[in-house]
Amino acid sequence: MARNTDLSLRNALIYSVYVRNHTKEGTFRALESDLPRIRSLGTDILWLMPIHPIGVEGKKGSLGCPYANKDYRTVNPEYGTMEDFRHLVDAIHANGMKCMIDVVYNHTSPDSTLRNTHPEFFYHKPDGGFGNRFGDWADVIDLDYRVRGLWDYQIESLRMWAGIVDGFRCDVASLVPVAFWEEARSACAEVNPDLIWLAESVHMSFQLAARREGMEMIYSDAEGYAAFDLEYDYDIRELLDDYWAGRRPLHEWVEALNRQEISFPKNYIKLRCLENHDQPRIASRVSDPVALSNWHALLFFQKGATLLYAGEERCDANQPSLFDRDPVNWDGRDISDELRRLAALKKRFPADCWFGGVADDAQHAICAQLGDEGRRYLGLFSLKGAPVKMPVEHFEGDLTCENLLDGSPVEIRGGIVETDGRPVIVELPA
Repeated sequence: MARNTDLSLRNALIYSVYVRNHTKEGTFRALESDLPRIRSLGTDILWLMPIHPIGVEGKKGSLGCPYANKDYRTVNPEYGTMEDFRHLVDAIHANGMKCMIDVVYNHTSPDSTLRNTHPEFFYHKPDGGFGNRFGDWADVIDLDYRVRGLWDYQIESLRMWAGIVDGFRCDVASLVPVAFWEEARSACAEVNPDLIWLAESVHMSFQLAARREGMEMIYSDAEGYAAFDLEYDYDIRELLDDYWAGRRPLHEWVEALNRQEISFPKNYIKLRCLENHDQPRIASRVSDPVALSNWHALLFFQKGATLLYAGEERCDANQPSLFDRDPVNWDGRDISDELRRLAALKKRFPADCWFGGVADDAQHAICAQLGDEGRRYLGLFSLKGAPVKMPVEHFEGDLTCENLLDGSPVEIRGGIVETDGRPVIVELPA
């Protein structure tokens, strides 16, 4: 585990913004007016999806994908100037938040600055042409980290941005050698020792397929923690997706969630989300308001940082296109107050904590606990929004307590807790 990881990141709320789609103007300056509202949700870190110029060659859609990066050291002129970007970062700081930017280091657009100036930095196919090693990524070409000069260039770029922003979200980080990330972290710490490093790790099926193909450069989540403070929870995400699709029972995901407690270093931090720019909107999966409240309560109750994708607070069901103008729908049902309460409650939870949960497949419910030596919290989540009752592990008595979500009384009788369908979070005797 990164030696100086701040465990308080487990209580953090990260809010993800795609500048192109966030406002009518789609610019850095226009985003500034929304910062007070974003902060009011309890946001600690504002993550900006890629801010760099987008390649034209091979682009997808009418505007191209922001992950087809054309130049690592400038900003997308569609969003504004470098001065505009610096002004935005200052405004983010003035609103009490940190700024994290996307780092896309596995590949560039085919017409990138690096391709033109340093073709030796790139992966070459057997026929000698540029290309990529994975999937349908026709709008990008892969970099080759066997070339030492590439390391120097990329680290120099990161050091430049480290003097401006507070953290990096590293795209498909598992495809870039972990030794590179360790060296980059060390070098950037000379500029900003408090940088936050978030890895987009890859799905388990992706890892397995790559290993079968002999691609040993793809490292495991456990190895990645040598360089990163936080990692995606994609190691178990497919189990959750399969539950939503009706292919697997709920308990398989919950058991995998529990196994993370012994699979990673004690101070591991996972990023928890219901949706992001690569995943369907949760409102498209869960339409019932009570059930959706349970999912969000469970999201914030899990051990790890919480991610909200802009528009989630308005129950936007449309997964925005990465390749075209596709603005967030800000006219949907507003659950901002609910999310504010959850964010405030999360900050009460101990950062250095244990976590454990039990699923009831028949009731589509989860009863979970987290705590430390002095505090212990219980959550009951009915994922269909129906009345449920479940036993409380390691508690056999009777107790009347307050639901920390709405102030209503909660009765535990004979070690059984129940709900009328609404989510329950209470504090138990330690």
